[in-house]
Amino acid sequence: MRFSLKHFILKQQALSLYRTAIRASRVIPDSATRKETLSWIRAEFERNKHADDLDLIEANLRASRRELERVLPYRSERNPPS
Repeated sequence: MRFSLKHFILKQQALSLYRTAIRASRVIPDSATRKETLSWIRAEFERNKHADDLDLIEANLRASRRELERVLPYRSERNPPS
């Protein structure tokens, strides 16, 4: 299958979100909880890495952002403190 420019843009957004999630997990004080959280993050991204439907990828990115904001003390560079 040939991928469009939109696929590559979404891939970059997913990688950026993954890196942000990994960085955000650094503030978890308990090492066992941090390792479990990192495993969960990795598993979620691995589970969706072969998706090629643009709508599904975008929906997964939105859901992942919401979940990370809910679970981790996460602040995106695009969402400055209010």
